[in-house]
Amino acid sequence: MKTPFCLILLTVFAANALRSAEWAPVEGRIMTPWAAEVSPDNVLPEYPRPMMVRPDWLNMNGLWDYAVLPRTASRPESFDGRILVPFPLESALSGVGKRITPAERLWYRRTFELPGDWNMDRVLLHFGAVDWKTNVWVNGQHVGVHRGGHTPFSFDVTTALHAFGPQEIVLSVWDPTDAGYQARGKQVLEPRTIWYTPVTGIWQTVWIEPLPQRAIREVRITPNVDAGKVELEVDTFGDISGFNVRATVTAEGVEESVESANRSFAIPIENARLWSPDDPFLYDLVLELIADEVTIDRIESYFGMRKVELRKDDQGINRLFLNNEPLFHHGLLDQGWWPDGLYTAPTDEALRYDLELAKEFGFNMLRKHVKVEPQRLYYWADKLGILVWQDMVSGDETVEGGDPDLDRLPQSARQFEFEYERMIHSLYNHPSIVMWVIFNEGWGQFDTERLTEWTYELDPTRLVNAVSDWTDRGVSDVNDIHAYPGPARPRLEEDRAIVLGEFGGLGLAVSGHTWQDEDIWGYETYQDTAQLTDEYRHLMEELWILAGEGLAAAVYTQTTDVETEVNGLVTYDRIVVKMDPEIVAPINRTLYRLPRIEILVPNAQHDVIEWHYTFEPPAEGWPDEDFDDSDWLTGAGGFGTEVTPGAIVGTVWDADRIWLRRTFPLGDFDPETVRLSIHHDEDAVVYLNGVKAAKLEGYLANYTIVEIRPEARQALRRGENTIAVHCRDTLGGQFIDVGLVNFYAE
Repeated sequence: MKTPFCLILLTVFAANALRSAEWAPVEGRIMTPWAAEVSPDNVLPEYPRPMMVRPDWLNMNGLWDYAVLPRTASRPESFDGRILVPFPLESALSGVGKRITPAERLWYRRTFELPGDWNMDRVLLHFGAVDWKTNVWVNGQHVGVHRGGHTPFSFDVTTALHAFGPQEIVLSVWDPTDAGYQARGKQVLEPRTIWYTPVTGIWQTVWIEPLPQRAIREVRITPNVDAGKVELEVDTFGDISGFNVRATVTAEGVEESVESANRSFAIPIENARLWSPDDPFLYDLVLELIADEVTIDRIESYFGMRKVELRKDDQGINRLFLNNEPLFHHGLLDQGWWPDGLYTAPTDEALRYDLELAKEFGFNMLRKHVKVEPQRLYYWADKLGILVWQDMVSGDETVEGGDPDLDRLPQSARQFEFEYERMIHSLYNHPSIVMWVIFNEGWGQFDTERLTEWTYELDPTRLVNAVSDWTDRGVSDVNDIHAYPGPARPRLEEDRAIVLGEFGGLGLAVSGHTWQDEDIWGYETYQDTAQLTDEYRHLMEELWILAGEGLAAAVYTQTTDVETEVNGLVTYDRIVVKMDPEIVAPINRTLYRLPRIEILVPNAQHDVIEWHYTFEPPAEGWPDEDFDDSDWLTGAGGFGTEVTPGAIVGTVWDADRIWLRRTFPLGDFDPETVRLSIHHDEDAVVYLNGVKAAKLEGYLANYTIVEIRPEARQALRRGENTIAVHCRDTLGGQFIDVGLVNFYAE
C-alpha cells in the first residue's frame, strides 16, 4: 500500500522542525545578510572541488553531535549538543559559540547511510579543512590522523564501512591556537587589534565520494602559452597497466581530444584565448580513464591559458608580466573572515560577494592574507578574473626587523613545510593564483633562501614573494615593503620588482555594524564617507606616481572590516559599503595606465650627485644663477639623517636649516612635462634659475613628483641651469633631496 502524500509531507515538515529546534545561531553577534539563508538542511550545498568534479557524492554538512572534554579524555559516552558543520565551534552559525582551550579537545559524531546505487569499490571521506589535529574513526575503526588546519585531506574508508545500514563517523580535534607552533594565521586565544577570534574544528565542507577501484586520483594542469599547449600530469589509484587516459578540451564549440598511454602528455591549444582579469576565459576539460574503449572513471575540470613572469619593461624596469605584457597588480589585503562564520563564509554567494566587490571597485588582485580558502573561492577568482597572491599561513614565533631567521624546532619546521607543500599542491591548477607569499612580516620566518628555492621547484610557473616586509633577504622575485598609510616604494633593483605589499588602512567606523562598540581602530580614522574618499583619492594619486617610477604592485588594506579593525571598503557584516564604487573605480583604474617618467636631473635615488651647501644663512640673492657659492661646503645628496623614513643620505644634515645649490645641463626638453622629483622633511622652497618653482610645507615619507610653477618651467633652458633649495627642520626626522623628471601622463 502506498504512503499518502500528505503523510510524507507531514513527516518531512516534522523532521525539518526537529532539526530547526536543535540549532539556532548564537545571538548577540552582527550577522551578514546571507546568514538568514543558512539552515541545517541548506549548508554550503555546492560541490566543494570545482577543478575535479564527479557526479556522485554525499554532502556531510549539517548537524553533528559535539562535545568538549579534557584533552586526555577518551571518546565521550554522551555529547553536549548539536553543532552545525562546517562552521567552527566559536562561530555564531555553529549554534554553539563557545571558546575552547589548549587543555581541551573537541569531539564530533554523526551517522549517515550511503546511497544504495553507489559502486562501493572505493569510498573516500574528504575534509576541506579541520583546525588543527584530527583523528577520525568510521564505525569504530580508526582510519587516520591529520595535522594541519588549512588544507584538504582524505581517508579511504572502504574497509571500515558496513555493507548496508547506518554508518558512524567520529572525530576528535585538538587545536592549541597561539599556544602551539602550528600554522594559525591571525587566530589568538586573547583577540585584540589585528589578532582575531580562535577557530577550532571543521570549517570547510565534509563529503563522501565513491570511486572505482582504478580511478583518477588527481591531475596537474600547466598552461604553456608560448608553446601553444596545455600540459597534463595524471595520478591514479590502483594498477592501471593497459589503461589509457583521454583528455578532451572544449572551448567556444570547438573540441580537441588526445588519448595517451602515458600519464604525462600535452594537448595543443592553437590561437589560445588567454585568461586575464579583463577576459577570464576558461577552457573546459574532461579526463577519462579508459580500458578496452570502456570509460572506467571520468572527471570534469577546467583551466585558463595564462603566463606569469618577472621581466623588464621597455624602460628597463622590472615589472610583473601577464601573458607577455606588463600589468600593475592593484589589489586588496583580503583576510577572509566573517562575523557569523569566522573562517567560514555563510554561503557560496557570500564567498563570491567579496570578489565581486573588489572588481566593482576597480581592483584586479587579492592578497589572501595568512589564510587558505576553500577551493570555491579560487574557482570564483578564476571565473571572475581576480589575480591572487596566496600567503602561506603563519605560525610559531616572530622575527623582528634586524633579527636573523628563526631556528625553528624540527617538528615545527616539518609541519610548516608539510602544510606549505600541501597548499601549493592543492591550489596549483587555479589560473587566478599568480604568486606564492612564504612569510609575512617575519612571522615564523626561517630558512628563507632554502624555502624560496624549494618553492621554485614545487611550482616553476608562478612568482615567489619570500617575505612581505620587515625581513627581506634579497631573494625571490620581489622586494615587498609595507607602509601605513603610505604609499611608498623601495629603491629600484636590478633583479627584482619592487612592490607595496600593504598600505592604506583608512578607517571609518559605522555605528551598528561593528564587532564591538569600543576599542575599534584603523591605521588612520575618518568621520564620514566624504573624508574617507578624499583621503583615498589622495593616496591613489601618490600611488600612481610611484607606479610610474617603477612600483610594480600595491595592496590596499583592506576588503572588509574584521573584528576590531574598521579599515575595510565594507563593514564586517558586508552591509554598508563605505565609498562609492562609481567614484573610486575610475581612480583605481588609472593605475593600469602607468605614467612614463624620464630622469632629466638625477637625485640620490639614481646617482651620487654633488651639491654646494651651507648651514649658515647666505647672502641676499643666493638662489640666483650668478651667485658665488665657491666658499660653500660640497657633499653628496641627499642631506639629512638616516632615521628619516625614505631617506637616502649622502651627507649628514642635523642642523635646523640648510641651503643647497648646484648646476646641471639640459638637452632638448618639453617644459610642459618637467616636474620635481623631491623628498623633503620638513618645509622646503625650490628655485630654478632664480625663479621660485615650488613651496612645500610639512614632510614626506618618501620621494614624490611635484608640479613646478609655470614661470619656473619657462625659466629652464637648453644648456646650463641652476637649482637652489632651502629646507628647515623643527622636529623628528629631516631630509632634502631634489631632481627633475619628464612626467608623461596619459
